[in-house]
Amino acid sequence: MKNAVEILHIIPDTPDVRRYRVEKPDSYKFTPGQATDVAIDRDGWREEERPFTFTSLPEEDTLEFTIKSYPDHDGVTDKLAELTAGDSLLIQDPWGTIEYKGPGVFIAGGAGITPFLAILRKLAKAGDLAGNRLIFGNKTGDDIIARTELEGMLTGEDLLLVLSDEEKDGFRHGLIDKELLSSTVSDFNQRFYVCGPPPMMDGVTSALKELGADPDALTFED
Repeated sequence: MKNAVEILHIIPDTPDVRRYRVEKPDSYKFTPGQATDVAIDRDGWREEERPFTFTSLPEEDTLEFTIKSYPDHDGVTDKLAELTAGDSLLIQDPWGTIEYKGPGVFIAGGAGITPFLAILRKLAKAGDLAGNRLIFGNKTGDDIIARTELEGMLTGEDLLLVLSDEEKDGFRHGLIDKELLSSTVSDFNQRFYVCGPPPMMDGVTSALKELGADPDALTFED
């Protein structure tokens, strides 16, 4: 079912990521980790749906989407960056395959952090973050979505920030690959949650299996 929702606030997060707070339709329900198809409620754009993850919590009165824009694509995300409060979006019913199944290691690349944000926020609110860890890869420090919040939720070895294009104190330099995982994860007999660009997901899931992770303990977006 398609719902028209008004944009209430747009909050910049990184140079190319914005948080869109929108109205929540009556009786609209989702679980952390789920997404929905979103379109811009304007002529010529209503059929251009794209999947975006909820980064708000289910009990909140509004919905939030944290969306990265790609200006060079000249598409929906680029157009979203032009919107302001008062404009409208069209959202479908929730869907998604990333579901929290217990403590483990979250591995995200770039905007792939978005399904994990609602999960981690819910765990933090309930005081249930213990036993969870996040490995989060980005190009530069300025690209890290929700960096301040994540650093407040996860401390010490529970948060590993990896930068591929920048060498910086306090960050691991390189890619999230087999070498990095083997040197930073001591136990592969646990759950792993993976989300990011397809090449990154393919590489990480293959590396985890080679390092002994149980394929049935891997959760990722289909």
